Amino acid sequence: MSLALARLLQLASPALPVGAFSYSQGLEWAIEEGTVRDEASSLVWIGDLLEHNHGRFEAPLLARLIDAWSREDLDAIRELNGFYLASRESAELRAETLQMGYSLVRLLRELGDFPANKLAALDVHGEASFPAAWSAAAAAWNIPPEDALTVWLWTWSENLVMAALKAVPLGQSAGQRILLALGARLPAIAQSALALEPETWSNLAPGFAIASCRHETQYSRLFRS
Repeated sequence: MSLALARLLQLASPALPVGAFSYSQGLEWAIEEGTVRDEASSLVWIGDLLEHNHGRFEAPLLARLIDAWSREDLDAIRELNGFYLASRESAELRAETLQMGYSLVRLLRELGDFPANKLAALDVHGEASFPAAWSAAAAAWNIPPEDALTVWLWTWSENLVMAALKAVPLGQSAGQRILLALGARLPAIAQSALALEPETWSNLAPGFAIASCRHETQYSRLFRS
């Protein structure tokens, strides 16, 4: 067992204190509206976002960020961080990534063994997105990019499934069946993301954007996004 694997498991842990559990990324509104109502529709909603949105935008962007951190290319990091923030479709989604980015930077600082130059670079940004902070940790801990992308996509999927369990609601076995189906797609999505050039990236998901915007004014809700 390598140290990189242990560090990757730490980044993937639900115990990572960044507040991911408090967000549903519009899923709560999709449940309220009736688009997501059971195990099958939960798998469709989460699976489509995983493959066509996160797999084609966040994952390739994360791979570029890891590479930029490894080369200490601060200009590229700033550009990618700004690009990601500009891609957030709603105020909730932007606030979410900034809050989680801030929390992860604070944690890395408190751990005491994180490279000072990477912390300084994150501080300079002022508004470090969660992918920018997470990729800094992946690069500093020498985590292979393909493994990092697979885990990034897994943790996002797990968080959305947990939100569905609470809000649909679904049973634990249903949640595990959804995760089993999503997990089978991850290796291919991660490999594809590593090969995508920036001009082919796409986060076009109108239903997701509408759900996120509508959630901002949803009358009763459990989640922050």
